[in-house]
Amino acid sequence: MIRIPGNRSLHSPGPTHVPAEVLNAMHRQPLDHGDPRLGETIDAIDAGLKRLLQAKDCEVFQFAANGHGAWEAAIVNLVAPERAVLVPGTGHFSEQWAVQAEGCGRKAHRTPFREGYPADPNDIEKALRADTKREIAAVFAVHTDTASSSTNDLRAIRAAINASGHPALFVVDVVASLAAAPFSMQEVGANVAVGASQKGLMSPPGLGFVATDKQAREVAAANPAPRHYWDWKRRQASYSYNKFCGTPPQNLLFGVEAALDLLFREGMENVFARHALLARAVQAAVQAWSREGAVRFFCRVPEARSVSVTTIEMTQGHDPEAMREIARERFQVAIAGALGAQTGKAFRIGHLGDLNAPMILGALAGVEAAMTVQGIPFGRDGVQQAVACIAKG
Repeated sequence: MIRIPGNRSLHSPGPTHVPAEVLNAMHRQPLDHGDPRLGETIDAIDAGLKRLLQAKDCEVFQFAANGHGAWEAAIVNLVAPERAVLVPGTGHFSEQWAVQAEGCGRKAHRTPFREGYPADPNDIEKALRADTKREIAAVFAVHTDTASSSTNDLRAIRAAINASGHPALFVVDVVASLAAAPFSMQEVGANVAVGASQKGLMSPPGLGFVATDKQAREVAAANPAPRHYWDWKRRQASYSYNKFCGTPPQNLLFGVEAALDLLFREGMENVFARHALLARAVQAAVQAWSREGAVRFFCRVPEARSVSVTTIEMTQGHDPEAMREIARERFQVAIAGALGAQTGKAFRIGHLGDLNAPMILGALAGVEAAMTVQGIPFGRDGVQQAVACIAKG
């Protein structure tokens, strides 16, 4: 294969671009289990995640796993075999969480998903009110669904739970939103937050985690369901080997510790402002592209469009997968394909993590070049509109 100079620009919604400081931190020899520096790294990550999640009174459990592993940790600890979960319909990832709960032997109730729209809190309240036998143990809500690129109103969901009078726990997936959009466990009334390393945390995949409040831990302690590797109580230990139910992924932990340091040095308000600006730039480009009718936003509600990723539909007769291949192999811009029902009908531009304005503008230009090669009609001033957005600030 002919070598192409320079770097391939990664613009999937995860994995995301990994900073050099994180890669360098991972380039170290592992430590023995008893080395106090390993414990200090784990403690630093716990503290950093609590700071990001605004979860001072919570306990964090880390797993050598991706986000799906963290999902399963929430399922098997919180939901007894005879109980159920309620999953608000947000797209592919809410459905996958429901399917995973069913795969673990639990029942999963779903609220309707309307393509292009975030979850409807009224549907959640209605479903909880209908649960007169109190079968539902928890509401599993995805904050930002990276397939639909919609961000859901967590305060409205919490209000719906409260209005129903139902005792269900509120469990939030922040995999795609953490360190990209503001989130506070305390402010939204979440009992559990579920996350992973490969998106806004600017690290390679492989570290999943949950943050749990006292109520959630009490529910887990009373749950008779068998579990071992995912068991929160088993992981309440001071020794690193026991905290991870085996050998910790040390080099990944070194990287996540470095990534958290980078975020806090930038300042979280600056991080959130940067993500919001880059998202506006991408959305300005897509708005311009859509004038010719071949592409359009999948998320129909502008205020629900996420700061992490934008899903872009193509009209019939145009092939997003062929366009993605051209973008990746010819123009060195790697963007994501669609998932679930949108597979083969859309593409996704990730704009979260370790990104800046030139990187986003380069990605948009690469997408325009690929659409040009493929003969896809689009408004030709997309990059220009993105530049104007960034210049305005």
